[in-house]
Amino acid sequence: MRRNRSQPSLAPSRSSELHHSAFPAARLAAERLDTISICVPTLNEAATIGPIAHSLVSLKERGVLDQVVVVDGGSDDGSAEIATDAGAEVYMQAELMESFGPVLGKGDAIWRALSVLHGDVVVFVDGDTIGFGPHFACGLAGPAALDRRVQFVKGYYRRPFKVGEVTLPDGGGRVTELTARPLLKLFFAELAVFHQPLAGEFAARRELLERVPVTTGYGVEAALLIDVYREVGIGAMAQVDLDVRQNRHQDLDALSDMGTAVAAAILERAGCIEAAGAAERPPLADLTLFA
Repeated sequence: MRRNRSQPSLAPSRSSELHHSAFPAARLAAERLDTISICVPTLNEAATIGPIAHSLVSLKERGVLDQVVVVDGGSDDGSAEIATDAGAEVYMQAELMESFGPVLGKGDAIWRALSVLHGDVVVFVDGDTIGFGPHFACGLAGPAALDRRVQFVKGYYRRPFKVGEVTLPDGGGRVTELTARPLLKLFFAELAVFHQPLAGEFAARRELLERVPVTTGYGVEAALLIDVYREVGIGAMAQVDLDVRQNRHQDLDALSDMGTAVAAAILERAGCIEAAGAAERPPLADLTLFA
């Protein structure tokens, strides 16, 4: 889908900061310039994947999206079956690009998913969002699908912190505020404008994602943000306010592992340490499969 329409100005010399309300479903269906694929990597998300898949498939039926894909990392709770029943294309992560060996987590799922995603603009959203709405997909896809100068779009939101029956308005995103943003301010100052550098919700032009490596561990989002910045510059990047996102909170042990991986990804790219983080998958453009 490539409609001949004038492009709105969304890509100034610094990263754009937008709101999802500028990209309602009806506008995308009528004005988008390119095809859009959306992918949800999952691993035991039976409690949330159903509503997410239904919402995305509804957008496809309305002409907003062209492809809805769920890449399952080996769930044993029926997540894949739930997504299939909702109408999504479902692939087992281990069965995509099998020649590259065992699956290595979410970053690996993003990398392998590109072998089955055919949209010009590719969107990724997490599978554990509570209260997921269509504005997640539309807000992320909109800037790139309406303006080809926009190469990469990052979501951001407020993250309530829920403890038992008590929900505090803020307090989620502890690794973001204590590790990712401080290190980005020190070593990649222009990227400090991104409110949620570790957000799993992002969109990018497919050809861009094929040119950069993908880190397989917890550092995938931070690494990708830096690699994209080096590839296209801050003026081709945007961020979109998605309002509020509620998901499960991890315990301190898990957060410690996550913080270590995020720090390693940033410090490696800053040249401060030798490669000490998770394995990386090579740029797809470097593989004969995608030549």
